[in-house]
Amino acid sequence: MLDLQYIRENPERIKTACKNKNLNPKVVDNLLKVDLDRRDLISQVELLRAKRNELNNQLKTERKESLITESTELKSKLQDLEPQLKQAEKTLLDLMLQIPNVTFDDVPVGKDSSGNKIIKTWGKKPKFDFEPKNHLEIGLNLGLFDLDRGAKVAGFRGYYLKGDGARLVMALAQHAVNKLSEKGFELIIPPIIDRRQTFINSGHFPWGEREAYKLSEDDTDPQNDYFLAGTAEVPLVSYYSNEILNEKDLPIKLLGYSPCFRREIGNYGKDTKGIFRVHEFLKVEQVVLCQNDPQVSLDWHEKLLQYTEELHQDLDLHYQVLLMCTGDMGEPQARKYDIETWMPGRNNFGETASDSIMTDFQSRRANIRYRTKDGTLKFVHMLNNTASPTIRPFIAILENYQQADGSVKVPPALVPYVGKEILKR
Repeated sequence: MLDLQYIRENPERIKTACKNKNLNPKVVDNLLKVDLDRRDLISQVELLRAKRNELNNQLKTERKESLITESTELKSKLQDLEPQLKQAEKTLLDLMLQIPNVTFDDVPVGKDSSGNKIIKTWGKKPKFDFEPKNHLEIGLNLGLFDLDRGAKVAGFRGYYLKGDGARLVMALAQHAVNKLSEKGFELIIPPIIDRRQTFINSGHFPWGEREAYKLSEDDTDPQNDYFLAGTAEVPLVSYYSNEILNEKDLPIKLLGYSPCFRREIGNYGKDTKGIFRVHEFLKVEQVVLCQNDPQVSLDWHEKLLQYTEELHQDLDLHYQVLLMCTGDMGEPQARKYDIETWMPGRNNFGETASDSIMTDFQSRRANIRYRTKDGTLKFVHMLNNTASPTIRPFIAILENYQQADGSVKVPPALVPYVGKEILKR
């Protein structure tokens, strides 16, 4: 979330941020009104408490009826105002959670994906001397996955990965884990069944709650309010929640490997054939905690992009990098890159990675601070990056490395993990 004082001092800028992210700017006015009412209630409650404390001290030495009556009246007023204050604080917090992050100045303003800016491309499209197939045809012909039995067991978008298909997906994850571990990232397999607050901390709630699978319907008990995470980013963001770190230990580089679960409610009707858009998949995710400095965050944003580009280049996949516009990024993000890889079956690019700066938006929610060299406490800046979502690079490999006889070459970088150079029936 944003700092409340920053919102008070920059209401028009926050309203613009809301508009640019396709949100209603009225939430800012509502928040500021509730904030004023809350501050007024705080003043009244503090004044009444002070008066009552003073009276109670007097009553210790003189038990006058008038003093007792006045103290009782003050208690009654407090009993009326304190619940109002508690409700105002809850309402304020709810509104604070609806305020998006403010983007960096160089982020393009746009309503949707048409406003994204292509900043670079790498590699070349493959040339085929035969009619190329899409990943669905290739995978079924080679027995790499089974969608019919997947749908029978798991419903729409359910699938089984089989044999070399499973090996290739595991190879993608292992390659990413090994490469990024060498760059100093600590490998973590995090819990994916997480409490509601964990999703609030990462900024996935309230906006993305309808996309998450809820495991408990018992809303009366916060301890049982659990959801399945759609990315390891969710639990990794909260790893240091409510802790104070030391500046000398920054940056902290975490590498999460986990299953991911997404309802894909907003994407019904999209990519219904094949496994481009599924409800569950394996993913390798990076989270970085660094100093509260925009330039440090920008430097890390470029480093994370470089690492993901290296992973794509290791596989010799043609891709483009997009600087995402305001209307096509998430509410918590201040700056975002997407990498899209060429997929012949789509005759287009498909997203295979995402690299985002969150500034201190997540750390304020998770209450993660660090002590600077001079003893000052600051909220860390946080970034996250999709190192490998496995399924989509898997699709790109099947389609870009397919051969005329229906087989698929394995990218040389993955051969040691897969154990063979070509996938065939």
